[in-house]
Amino acid sequence: MAAEIVNPRSDADSDSETDEPFDPAFALHRGGKLAVRATVPVRDRDELSLAYTPGVARVCTAIAQKPELVHDYTWKSQVVAVVTDGTAVLGLGDIGPEASLPVMEGKAILFKQFGGVDAVPIALATTETDEIVETVVRLAPSFGGINLEDIAAPRCFEIERELQERLDIPVFHDDQHGTAVVTLAALRNAAKLTGRGLGDLRAVISGAGAAGVAIAKFLLEAGIGDVAVTDRKGVVSADRDDLTDIKREIASLTNKAGLTGSLESALKGADVFIGVSGGTVPEAAVASMAPDAFVFAMANPDPEVHPDVAHKYAAVVATGRSDFPNQINNVLAFPGIFAGALQVRASRITEGMKIAAADALAGVVGDELAADFVIPSPFDERVAPAVTAAVAAAARLDGVARR
Repeated sequence: MAAEIVNPRSDADSDSETDEPFDPAFALHRGGKLAVRATVPVRDRDELSLAYTPGVARVCTAIAQKPELVHDYTWKSQVVAVVTDGTAVLGLGDIGPEASLPVMEGKAILFKQFGGVDAVPIALATTETDEIVETVVRLAPSFGGINLEDIAAPRCFEIERELQERLDIPVFHDDQHGTAVVTLAALRNAAKLTGRGLGDLRAVISGAGAAGVAIAKFLLEAGIGDVAVTDRKGVVSADRDDLTDIKREIASLTNKAGLTGSLESALKGADVFIGVSGGTVPEAAVASMAPDAFVFAMANPDPEVHPDVAHKYAAVVATGRSDFPNQINNVLAFPGIFAGALQVRASRITEGMKIAAADALAGVVGDELAADFVIPSPFDERVAPAVTAAVAAAARLDGVARR
């Protein structure tokens, strides 16, 4: 599959479909952003007979006799399904499968542009966990990996877990793990810049949804000193009687300091703020953090802490936006993670592979490390090869590589 961008119209100054003034976003999206491109020519009878019947029958028969040949003689090992139900799309929320398609097409372009991986958008007309799982299981023979996208919590956790158990190909919920990988990479470099290790840090995460839960678990796996997760009602702690199963699990894993109460109270003396929830954190709460703190305010388009405020108190500031330094952008992670997994035909994506991706991403910064450069740009051509190689090596080390 090749990404194809439609040229903006130049012969009209209004959009006939929307009756709105000319908008370049609508112009670019007209007709969709993707097209299927053949990789072999079909110019004459001989080429047709090889690409289709009768030649194709010999290949089909060989695969039927030895199923693993599907990886060699089809596109399976090079293509990912980008699957959504449209319930948690960007900052738009539950907008449904049709309205989610422009985002899924965009995701497919990012796979190709930044990882050389082909991807197919699949928007499902169901929000039932069992139906999504069954549908993806039935589609899986056509794909080398499954990227779950913009599926609301807590269903996203169960869907991913069920698919990982039932499929022998990588299943990866990018809203969880892509965010966690890039966050860890930036945090490692921020700690290095200030002469600390990950184990020296106490972090507070605002948001107990897909990203917040995944980041908390991943930081613990990587060795952070302590982390507390907060939701709308404050710190997710074991003494609360209103927790979902996922939040009870998080409460049991996090918050060694035994914090209770509000986000603002948890931030007192904290080394790290990680925002994946939206809303606004009062300036006084940011001011109460430890010296040389890090503020990663990743809500889009409005960070939980505006960088101008964060810079008054923090040694390192990151956001989810492209118009400020240190953008925590999932595109730094998922293309290379899938490229590495597909390269070795990994059966799944392990914690070791994700940590390897974060370490490789942090390593790209190298000697250029600075307060405004703890994470590389998505357009840095070193990123995808470094992440791909690290993930492939980790897959072999973890015993999930099949070539």
